[in-house]
Amino acid sequence: MSMELKLYDTLTREKRPFQPLDPANVRMYVCGPTIYDFAHIGNARPIIVFDVLFRLLRHLYGVEHVKYVRNITDVDDKINARAAERGISIRQLTEQTYEDFKQDVAALGCLAPSVEPRATEHIEEMKLLIERLTAEDHAYVAEEHVLFSVTSMPDYGWLSKRPLEDMIAGARVEVAPYKRDPMDFVLWKPSKAGEPAWPSPAGIATPGRPGWHIECSAMSWKHLGETFDIHGGGIDLVFPHHENEIAQSRCAFHTPTMAQIWMHNGFLQVEGEKMAKSAGNFVTLREVLADWPGDVARLAMMSSHYRQPINWTVKGLDEAMKALESFFDTASGSADPRPALGVLDALTDDLNTPKAIAEMHSLKNANGRKALAGTLAFLGFRAGDLAAWEAQHRAEPALPTPEIESRIAARNAARQAKNFAESDRIRDELAAMGIVLKDSKEGTTWELAR
Repeated sequence: MSMELKLYDTLTREKRPFQPLDPANVRMYVCGPTIYDFAHIGNARPIIVFDVLFRLLRHLYGVEHVKYVRNITDVDDKINARAAERGISIRQLTEQTYEDFKQDVAALGCLAPSVEPRATEHIEEMKLLIERLTAEDHAYVAEEHVLFSVTSMPDYGWLSKRPLEDMIAGARVEVAPYKRDPMDFVLWKPSKAGEPAWPSPAGIATPGRPGWHIECSAMSWKHLGETFDIHGGGIDLVFPHHENEIAQSRCAFHTPTMAQIWMHNGFLQVEGEKMAKSAGNFVTLREVLADWPGDVARLAMMSSHYRQPINWTVKGLDEAMKALESFFDTASGSADPRPALGVLDALTDDLNTPKAIAEMHSLKNANGRKALAGTLAFLGFRAGDLAAWEAQHRAEPALPTPEIESRIAARNAARQAKNFAESDRIRDELAAMGIVLKDSKEGTTWELAR
């Protein structure tokens, strides 16, 4: 390995060298989507962040030595409610939503994970874990529910490091009289009529379904083992989801840790505000991809460091479009997917994508054509994606190019003569035809309005 990879660990709150448990079998688990609707742009952030990390790990350790698992949650209250609302079966909803998700993620230039397990295909593993936790008094049965006993784990809370009162307030756990402790959370619950149901564990006669947290403990165990290298997801999952995963897995397997390193990407805002349907700024990935090439959305997402909040703006997308066009204008040669050394150096420092992009601008300015082509391919950018989008979306200007240039010359002459009313008239006339003028020290250029 040419460069040491350093990653920030949420558990220890420090950036430290990454040392896989087994360099021949580097393992990463990332929490994937709950498939009940189109993915929103906030969901796209961890997908892109951990795709970049997956590519980097493959480069450092070898493609065949890296296993990336990103799960699909296909049993959930939101899924049940949406299927009922639309009057279709749960299976119909999850199948269609999963296909939409796969299309959108592929449009972002993301590699498929090594394994994409679905919760409903791992019910037996979940039940095995629940039986083990119950047998060792880390869980108990109450009114046909199985609950994890938080007091059975003395260091519960070590990931989020929250005071107990904060954890109780933020746990989003159901207040129920049958709980021994307010913090205890559901591993299994009885199913209502019409909901998915399986034979229950722990001697419960009524059919039921799993709680959310046990799903990821079971799927990561099945595909990566009792302990593995990296567990990732959005910062909103630190508590309670990841905290509870740690509790379940460590208590079930008697291991000191579940994952060596816990990585979390920051929140996403839209045009400076928290994204919410009530605020009218809820943006799906499908909507973004209708207006912009997938590669542009990818570069815009990489423009902020993954641990920092990102402000998703049209201006940011516009800047990413121009940067990508300039990169592909310069890049040439065989696109052997290999990062330039400066880019690799940036990425091995806790996935510093803004620094990597700055390095790409340096390559462009230094005319590093082949190195830039290799870097773009390595990072998942495809020249064909941009070209195909532009061919489809770029309308023909309302005037022939010589006529536009002639009007720009007339406007420049009017400006020189200080006849600003005339220069403004020409500019506004062109703007009305969707032709936008841009003035700079080098002169005046034009482009079609988006």
